[in-house]
Amino acid sequence: MNIVVCVKYVPDAQAERTFNASDNTTDRANVDGLLSELDEYAVEEALKIVEEGEGEVTVLTIGPDQASDAIKKALQMGADKGVHVIDNAIHGSDALATSLLLAKAIAKIGTPDLILTGMSSTDGIMGVVPTLLAERLGLPAVTFALELTVAEGKATARRDGEAASQTIEATLPAVVSVTDRINEPRYPSFKGIMAAKKKPVETWSLADLGVSAGEVGLDAAWTKVASVEARPPRAAGTIVKDDGNGGSALAGFLAERKFI
Repeated sequence: MNIVVCVKYVPDAQAERTFNASDNTTDRANVDGLLSELDEYAVEEALKIVEEGEGEVTVLTIGPDQASDAIKKALQMGADKGVHVIDNAIHGSDALATSLLLAKAIAKIGTPDLILTGMSSTDGIMGVVPTLLAERLGLPAVTFALELTVAEGKATARRDGEAASQTIEATLPAVVSVTDRINEPRYPSFKGIMAAKKKPVETWSLADLGVSAGEVGLDAAWTKVASVEARPPRAAGTIVKDDGNGGSALAGFLAERKFI
């Protein structure tokens, strides 16, 4: 079972996120980043599937130099090798261009039995790339999997909705996105950290994928951020002293803001 896991390097949610003043794109170079938390579940699921049988896990990412840290974390968890697509022309790419690059990279890797992704990225929170990727590859898509079983050439997933649970089955190869409730991602062990240093990581450019600069980047994006305004500082709260009318004052405060 050969599995490709698509992962993303994202700004740390605990860091001060900023935008590039020149084009209003997310600043990914001057802020601490890490492997998207939601992608860790996809890496873990791939490792579990391979450990139950045989095969290998390839981690694929797109991004600047620092994005190699996302691959490194996945290799430390147990993935076998990595592919990093990096090119200055990719800067500002939208979900459509991202899906194109992923599809081209996967085709170059060689059609795997299974492609896994997180349900979305923690910076964009769009969740559309898995389906776009499946469309470009001509493969079935199973999204938001809460449970996943891969056997006898099929991927069977459970997806829970507000009213019912669905069981979805797709023939392999397929693209599957998993939720943050499907497993508990492992922490890299010391042995895994040391072993990751010897695992192969290939670096590919647009030319390696046969993609022109005009197909990706900010100029090719269907949407752009028109303007950015910093969130105003939080104002001081209202202190209500209970002199016997505290309850009424609180109720009035909430009613004025239509909370009750």
